[in-house]
Amino acid sequence: MKQQCYLAAIYLNWVFLAGGFGFLLVKGHYLWALGWLAIMPLALWLYIRAFPSIAQAMGYGRVDDRPAQSPVYADLDYTIPDVTLYTAFGCPFCPIVKRRLHELQKHVRFQLREVDVTLRPGVLTEKHIRAVPVIEVGDRRMEGNATSEQLAELLRPHVAEVVRS
Repeated sequence: MKQQCYLAAIYLNWVFLAGGFGFLLVKGHYLWALGWLAIMPLALWLYIRAFPSIAQAMGYGRVDDRPAQSPVYADLDYTIPDVTLYTAFGCPFCPIVKRRLHELQKHVRFQLREVDVTLRPGVLTEKHIRAVPVIEVGDRRMEGNATSEQLAELLRPHVAEVVRS
């Protein structure tokens, strides 16, 4: 199974949350509705926090990182185009990739811009995004969970272009 979150599934989670809350309100179970509103987001937060430990049991495989080799271009004078990370609220892979990009920033200079596409259908259609996370560097794109090694490789061609010129 590809390590990414389809936006349709994320939206269904939010529909389930809102639907359960609305159902309980209509039935007149106001305390249960408040409990639902408190417990379900907490359960989602716990799921995202525990996800690296349970991903394999869920069929996603391991989400272990493969560290990037120390980039040979780390001391050169270069600039990399902005790196854009498209995320969605509720995706367990997005914080993993974001953390890896922040770690990579300690060795390679680039500006990271995070765009939450959860409630931005214009961005989804313009960029043809159906699943997150998506990492864009210039005209190159990577979808799904990425190791530090893969992220460094995504940056490498841009650094090489600047160093040659």
